This record gives sequence, C-alpha cells and structure tokens, in this order.
Amino acid sequence: MALFTQEGWLFLLRWFHFLAGITWIGMLYYFNFVQTPFFATAEAPVRTGMVAGGLLDRALWWFRWGAMFTFITGWLIILHRMGRLGVGPFFDTSYGWAIFVGGMLGSLMWANVWFVIWPAQQVVMRSAQQVKGGGQAIPDAAARGQRAGFASRTNTMLSIPMLFFMGAASHLVILQTVTTSAKVGTLILLLVVMAGTEFNAMVGTTGPGKKVLSTLKSTFWMGFILTAILYFGMVAFA
Repeated sequence: MALFTQEGWLFLLRWFHFLAGITWIGMLYYFNFVQTPFFATAEAPVRTGMVAGGLLDRALWWFRWGAMFTFITGWLIILHRMGRLGVGPFFDTSYGWAIFVGGMLGSLMWANVWFVIWPAQQVVMRSAQQVKGGGQAIPDAAARGQRAGFASRTNTMLSIPMLFFMGAASHLVILQTVTTSAKVGTLILLLVVMAGTEFNAMVGTTGPGKKVLSTLKSTFWMGFILTAILYFGMVAFA
C-alpha cells in the first residue's frame, strides 16, 4: 500500500504536522483574539470563574501540546530532508533556507509556550483557585499573567513570518542561487530578528516595543513588517 512506503510515512508525518499546527495556532489566535479582549471587559468574578473553573486549563492543554507535536514533527521533517540530501546540499536550496527560517521562528514560539507562557499561567490558575476558595491571590500572579500575555502576543506576531516561510518552502523560490553571502546574511538577519523580538518580550512591560504590540492591529502590522524584512533581506544577500 502506498501509504506504508517511505513517502507514505513522510506524508503522514506532514499531515500530523499540519494538524498539530492548526490546533496550536488556532488556540494562539483564540487566546489573543477572543479570550484576552473578553477578559479586558469582563467582571473579576467572571474572569476568576473561567480561570478557576477549568476553561483556561483545558485550553492551555490543547495549546501547549499542539505546540509540542508541531515542534517535534516539524523538526523530524527537516531532519529527514537533511538526511536525504545531506546538510550542505540542504542549505544550498531555497527550500532548505525557507523551511529553516520558518522552523527556527516556530521553535522560538514553542519555547515561549513551554518555558514562559505555561509556567506563568500555572501561577495564574493557582492564584485564581486560592481566591475562589476564600484565600489570598498569589502576589506575583498578575505580573506573571502580564508576562505570559505579552509572550503570547509576541508569538502572534511571529506566526505571520513563520507561516509565510513554511508556505514559501514548497511554493515560492525565494533564492534563485544560494550563495555563501546569502547563507551568512540570512542566518545573521534571522538571529537578530529572533533575539530582538525575544528580548522585547522578556524585558520590561512598557516602552516602544510594548506599544507596538499593544493592539492586535499593530501586532499584525509588525508581523508583516518582520516578514518583509526577512524576505527582502534574504533576496538582497543573494
């Protein structure tokens, strides 16, 4: 049966990658487009009830495990292609660099989910449970929730270039010729973008960088700007 050939297994791997990715990004957009705006206008007892009642915990389960399976299957696909072509020849292709850029942005988003958003939201949920039971809120719960929210907004911004380069890998030839300058320039540009966005997400809660991501509209615009910077930067270095 065709499905159980090597190409069939690779197809299944891609299929699970798409399925997990849709789940992850769908939950990311739910938190940013639906839940956060609702929480901003809802009364405190309503917010506490949703958090302590299990809605947030259930949504975060799908969110973080969607991210995990997207991360694992995505890198298995990349490593499979590297193994088939060789590492050097892989990075001699436009596909290789497009999928690598998308994969690195996705990996940064995955790290934010598991090491920033999820630990912070655990504190928020414990605090809500204590308040619901008549106790005191955990002192740093609000600050941790704010940090989680900003990391989530950062992931929303990064999802724009991440999805662009994932799609471009198979459907758009960005680099006609992959020169050494294109490789070095693209890698440096990618690292600068990743370091800058993550520094902005992790340090402080005010300032110009925070204002840029203070609304969904500006977050999307920044996502498109980052996409353009990476795309035209790659083309310029070629």
